[in-house]
Amino acid sequence: MRLVEQWRRLEAQLPADWTDARLALAVSDERRLSRAAALLGPANPGRARGELRLAATRGAGPSGAEALRRHLRRVDEAGVRGTLTLLGTSETPRPEPVAAPTLEAAWEEALATLPPDWSDLHCELTIDSTDQLARVALLLSPVNPLRDGRRAALRFRSARRFGYGASPEMVRRCLARVDADGINGRVAILRALSDTHNVATQGPVWYVEGKAV
Repeated sequence: MRLVEQWRRLEAQLPADWTDARLALAVSDERRLSRAAALLGPANPGRARGELRLAATRGAGPSGAEALRRHLRRVDEAGVRGTLTLLGTSETPRPEPVAAPTLEAAWEEALATLPPDWSDLHCELTIDSTDQLARVALLLSPVNPLRDGRRAALRFRSARRFGYGASPEMVRRCLARVDADGINGRVAILRALSDTHNVATQGPVWYVEGKAV
């Protein structure tokens, strides 16, 4: 079988994400081996124990798979016969999957961005599907969540010391319950107030689109 055809068959067996292939060309006749080495000169072959060692990289370029095909074709046309063997390949390393941050962790990160004297928060939890809203609302029930229109989102309040809103610790526990249910989402702090003082009230009120929240 011609060397070009051997390379075609070997190439077809390479993994989809291969980056380079290492090959050995064995030629029984020593003189023909030298002739093959000369014809394959642009491929920079190495010589060891009666065979030539070659390498091809994926794609174009002087060391690419197509360039090796041209070099092997010249060896075929010179009447040199041999056996091409695949010694090994290298593949593109697959990136390690990055786990999405949990809602509990996202909540802690959001709190860390606030000033130390924050007192009241207006927050939102969005999820991927409205089909999960009922379940999420149940898991968040201690923080009194309210649905935001037709969006797959629930809004709630948190208070650090007193007043209207769940404590940040209660919010964290509720979000951990959502995490444990395998429900993905994003939690965000929409509005924040600092150092408020409640006087005969349950706390400050935000007006959003004409509605008190």
